[in-house]
Amino acid sequence: MWKLGRIFAMFRKELLLAWAVLRDPRAPKAAKVATVLAALYVVSPVDFVSDFIPILGWLDDGLIAYLLLQVAFKFLPPELLASLQSRVGARTQAKTAR
Repeated sequence: MWKLGRIFAMFRKELLLAWAVLRDPRAPKAAKVATVLAALYVVSPVDFVSDFIPILGWLDDGLIAYLLLQVAFKFLPPELLASLQSRVGARTQAKTAR
């Protein structure tokens, strides 16, 4: 389970942006589907590279999830992507200011 924690720490902004994509009603369904597929791949026991190979297995999960999230962000209209990125940026800055 700590694999998810490490992936979250590495891709914090991308994951917050993915969460914003899932919650925003203006986001296209294709972006939401790609985001859900990224999450499912990380938690799925079926991988391209087995997690029994410590570094390669985790790298595989992180890389595939990152690529799927980038595909999801490509489906977003540019103005929606900019709006969500500014909202996520403001949220992360507010947390670091505390």
